[in-house]
Amino acid sequence: MKSDALPYPEPGGRAQSRSRLADVLILAKVRVNALVVATTGGGYYMAAPATIDPVSIGLTCVGTALVASGAAAINQVSEHDLDKLMDRTRMRPVADGRMSRSEGSIIAAGLSLAGLLIIWLGSNATAMLVALATLISYAAIYTPLKRRTSLATVVGAVPGALPPLIGWAAAGASLATLAPWTLFLIMFLWQLPHFLAIAWIYREDYARAGMPMLPVIDRHGAFTGRQAVLWAGTIIPFSVMPTSLGMTGQVYAIGALVLGIAQFALAVRFALKRTEANARLLFYASIIYLPLLWILMCAGR
Repeated sequence: MKSDALPYPEPGGRAQSRSRLADVLILAKVRVNALVVATTGGGYYMAAPATIDPVSIGLTCVGTALVASGAAAINQVSEHDLDKLMDRTRMRPVADGRMSRSEGSIIAAGLSLAGLLIIWLGSNATAMLVALATLISYAAIYTPLKRRTSLATVVGAVPGALPPLIGWAAAGASLATLAPWTLFLIMFLWQLPHFLAIAWIYREDYARAGMPMLPVIDRHGAFTGRQAVLWAGTIIPFSVMPTSLGMTGQVYAIGALVLGIAQFALAVRFALKRTEANARLLFYASIIYLPLLWILMCAGR
């Protein structure tokens, strides 16, 4: 082995800076927010004219990523006491004590304000206002509601469905038509079986933290299963609406039907046999479903 390949320890300052950066990335939920950025870009693309301004769409996506990261940081600061009680979240930086609540709040505010400013300057005020509505509904409504009622999952699907509207407005298109709200409905409905599957998998964690998620209240899971089937079935007719509105071609409609039926079948399987394995299948199916649907939509524009 060459001598320059030996594992010498890094200087403390560099190691600490890398550790701090890692904590900030965890606080901002960077990987999770990739989906937010993708659907924002998708909304922009579906609304844009034939020639797309790369600077505008780039700034819109960057700004949305920062706002989403700020909202995630606010969530972790607000729920640090609950995060301590759950295995999957107890090592988050604020919950673990590696970062103070004040530091987390400053980072959250900085990310949010920077994102809103970038969207405003890089696109327009309408897109910025939609981003602001996303931030407020997630941080000020959904986050505190999670402690009180299982309906928080439905409320939380609203900010999760707004990013395509940020992109749509940033492209200069009107929000006063049915087309952008069809994208909103698709995103809204997709989240519900997705999050029900997550909540079932981690129901013991949520119960330990005292969070009234539906699978915590519905211990046997019969109602949870029916809800997953209901929402997975409801998204099917709404997913083909872009074709009926002239936004996409028939290939998209066929693909949307195939994807929707496959996801629905796995929701039925979970409802009939509520095992963790079947919940994971539904969860992974939902992760596959959404990007494929958006790819088909954008390709068929």
